[in-house]
Amino acid sequence: MRWTPAPPPRPGCPHRRLRWLLDHMLPAGLTLGASTLRPWASANFVGARHLFPCAFAAGDAAALSAALQARLDGAEWRLPGHIVADIVVTADDAPAQLRIEILTVED
Repeated sequence: MRWTPAPPPRPGCPHRRLRWLLDHMLPAGLTLGASTLRPWASANFVGARHLFPCAFAAGDAAALSAALQARLDGAEWRLPGHIVADIVVTADDAPAQLRIEILTVED
């Protein structure tokens, strides 16, 4: 299944709220690109995987990734009706790019 800029899959999907929160949490020098989402479900939960590409002008991708991961892990996420189950920040294959992936589940 491909990542797609499809509209939120279910009423109340927190994708736009996540983007707004990330935009305000990112340190100076990091900017969000076009985000995408993909519906996700397990035997017990329903939610979505949210992918946010992030560009940076200067610095080491591994160090920036680790610092951003620590910052986002410590954040308090307020998403009515949803819970942030997992956050992963990785260096992207493209130069000067990070990838933030957030898994949300319905509460």
